[in-house]
Amino acid sequence: MSGGKNGKIRFATVWLGGCSGCHMSFLDLDERLVELAEAAELVFSPFVDTKEFPEDVDVTLVEGAVTNRANLAMAERVRERSGRVVSLGDCAVTGNVTSMRNLLPTSAILAPFRSADGRAGSAFLDYTSVPELLPRALPLHQVIPVDGYVPGCPPDADRIWEAVRALLRGEPVALAESMRTFG
Repeated sequence: MSGGKNGKIRFATVWLGGCSGCHMSFLDLDERLVELAEAAELVFSPFVDTKEFPEDVDVTLVEGAVTNRANLAMAERVRERSGRVVSLGDCAVTGNVTSMRNLLPTSAILAPFRSADGRAGSAFLDYTSVPELLPRALPLHQVIPVDGYVPGCPPDADRIWEAVRALLRGEPVALAESMRTFG
């Protein structure tokens, strides 16, 4: 690991296509967040006001499935700039609820937002202002190589902490069998 400012691990979290429940569970780390802050510098996250994913990130937890062009670009940027990337939560691990839309073609999903003549009738379809949907919502590992998985919808704080502790030690994420359940 690169050891950023003050020798701390450069740590990031990313929110792609999902509900943010995994990030809410992350906040449930409570006092363990102090321990994390002592060992790591949070360089990118929905919790901080950083607009661009930085270079030389040691560890990134990614929540959510890859659902649109912006998610795809972010996932590729995260992989390029992170030493270790871990799928956080069932949407990142399997696609989960987010991928339920895969039962329908994208055109059927967007149909309610089109005008009667079939043209885009809403700002929701203006791809200059919102990211274009991918044909399918995908789990993160189908888009980029990942280094670990933390299942759960959302994963509870103890499960997240076991993964984070291993990552802070430079070890792979190897959760106990009881922590490898979905839902």
